[in-house]
Amino acid sequence: HLLQMWTNGINEAGKMALLAWEKETGIELVQINGQRLYGAPPPGWVGGPPPADTEVYIGRLPQDLYENTLIPLFESVGKLYEFRLMMTFSGLNRGFAYARYASLQDAQRAISTLHCFQLREGCAIKVCWSTQKRELVVSGLPATVSQQELEARLQMVTEGIRSVTLHASPCQRQAKLAVLKYRSHKAAALAKKALMEGNLRLGKAEMRVDWLYPQMKKKLQLCEEEPLSSCVQGGKSLAVPRPVALPLSQQNVLECLNMVCWKHRLRTPLFIIKCVHVNPNGWQRFWYQVVIPGYSVPISGFTWVSPDRQGQSKQEKAKVTAALHTLWVLGESLHSQLPAFPKVFTES
Repeated sequence: HLLQMWTNGINEAGKMALLAWEKETGIELVQINGQRLYGAPPPGWVGGPPPADTEVYIGRLPQDLYENTLIPLFESVGKLYEFRLMMTFSGLNRGFAYARYASLQDAQRAISTLHCFQLREGCAIKVCWSTQKRELVVSGLPATVSQQELEARLQMVTEGIRSVTLHASPCQRQAKLAVLKYRSHKAAALAKKALMEGNLRLGKAEMRVDWLYPQMKKKLQLCEEEPLSSCVQGGKSLAVPRPVALPLSQQNVLECLNMVCWKHRLRTPLFIIKCVHVNPNGWQRFWYQVVIPGYSVPISGFTWVSPDRQGQSKQEKAKVTAALHTLWVLGESLHSQLPAFPKVFTES
């Protein structure tokens, strides 16, 4: 009760002015999970929503300003489809908002007209194109979680999810991370807030939710048509070395592997390669196992092979990946320096 009285008392004059404006204009604002929404669509809107790239980002807002000031200002330069003001629990704004316009021209006009506009003396706002981030990364997932289980849980606590991709964590042993793609920035932002508030429970794992930034995206080498490989060796999850866009000769890689085995008094590796899945785009997923007589455990994994028809066969490409993975595992466990192939693959 005391907390409610305290929050109601913050910027009381501004809140009263907003209520009076809503009553006068008949505009309805809807507050959902930390943001207040106008439109989507606004009254009198005809047709479908405009393209996603008509949204602008508005920053450096004074926290005691509300839609009764901001919406008329941003409507003065073009037709608004949606306006979203980010809110704190106390009822102040969080200093930024998003405005989505009916056309690209209106959005461009908003940027050219209102960027550095002085809302108050010494208070110039920032207006630029919205980055439209739609992907989240959830790290610290238990190694036992399945994609089906994760998708089912996410659909219960978030909306607008388009895809879920599981990966072996590059930073934590015995852990996974997931890349979540949402239909819009708004859906992703709401999902991020919901997940950060602990609305997703999977065992006792300490999970972290963040935007999928370019650095992490590059590290994962994310590609919808070519999911990252995962493998198991001795019951532990390992990152699979991925061939770079370098035309590696199967004969050279196998010669290198045979040389390393000979150096450590191991016998010639035996390969088992099986195609286990073909996706609609023509990518083939291969399972492989490499058995080296004299080495403690088989080395297993999965790899995706592209649908191009030139050069090596798909089976040969999968065998090259299996050999590279085996070289990497032997290099890790035997502390050997691999001749001729020091940088032919990267770790996912």
